Amino acid sequence: MAHVINIPGLLQTPDHARALFAQTVPPLKPHEIEHRVSHRVKRQEVLHREQPPPYTAIIHEAALRMRFGDRATTRGQLTRLVETSELGHVTLMVVPFETGPFHTSGQGFDYFHGPVSQLDTVQIDTDHGGELIDSPAPLERYRLVLDRMSATALDPAKSRDFITHLIKDL
Repeated sequence: MAHVINIPGLLQTPDHARALFAQTVPPLKPHEIEHRVSHRVKRQEVLHREQPPPYTAIIHEAALRMRFGDRATTRGQLTRLVETSELGHVTLMVVPFETGPFHTSGQGFDYFHGPVSQLDTVQIDTDHGGELIDSPAPLERYRLVLDRMSATALDPAKSRDFITHLIKDL
């Protein structure tokens, strides 16, 4: 999973998700926002199963600094990231601004892979919903983007320290 301007949905707090959905165009009604928040929180249960799958998130510093909601919401979201990064099956890496430019579309995407590479799939987050990609050429491109982001990202311990410093600066 790679995200440049948003925190991945599986790692969002309800308050952060609520603030994010409040910015949707066209605007959502309050009950629609709550429905989406509820769905997002329910999806997060996958990270807390008895035998959860391995999960890696690469998040650009821009996503960490973008504020959705007030300071308390931002602090709570960053704290959630630190706590989640301490789970044994979760790897969280931050790409800091100082690494310079790197190629990406700016869209968040999830790369799902397993032992059979022909079943790999990318899901792109767009303004009009998710798009699934399973063709070999685009998959190769997204894998390359992921590899480049991984190469420029801080290791998990330094990423956790980086986020902890952001919390202290709030």
